[in-house]
Amino acid sequence: MYAMTHLFVFIIPSIFLLTFLFALVRKVRIYDSFTAGVKGAIPLIVSIFPYIATVTMLSKLLEMSGFRDALGNWLSPVFRFAGIPEEISPLFLIKPLSGSGALAVLSDILETYGPDSYISRCACVLYGSSETIFYIGAVYFAGLNRKKLNRALVIAVLSYLISTVFCCFLCRIM
Repeated sequence: MYAMTHLFVFIIPSIFLLTFLFALVRKVRIYDSFTAGVKGAIPLIVSIFPYIATVTMLSKLLEMSGFRDALGNWLSPVFRFAGIPEEISPLFLIKPLSGSGALAVLSDILETYGPDSYISRCACVLYGSSETIFYIGAVYFAGLNRKKLNRALVIAVLSYLISTVFCCFLCRIM
């Protein structure tokens, strides 16, 4: 384990060094190429920003209004039936919207129930095995001309629900 940690410390710098050396051998103007790449990124950032801002504001609005907690309480019988602990419902509801909000909820769960509890194990597996669906959807679909975001979101949310049920099942039998 110790040797692997030191190996990974050198991988990223090695990639940069090899790329730099390859560019030198090919006589590429490195600084000019870098700045040209940055110039190309600015329009992408400008086109994605409204989507990211919308998802961020929606996430914060749901949290501050108390709707997320009310929805969690309302859905708790469904969670219980599906084998998802009610205690991780706030994490289940915030993870598709906000990675940083989900991390805060995960920290609260770990602090409340302890890191070795069944609830904490389910929360950690849920956090590690899922992605911020709406954020990623906003980023990926922002630059597309043909948008089939609805279909992709339905599939992503269904797979998120199925993976949550499965991860809680695995944590229960382990």
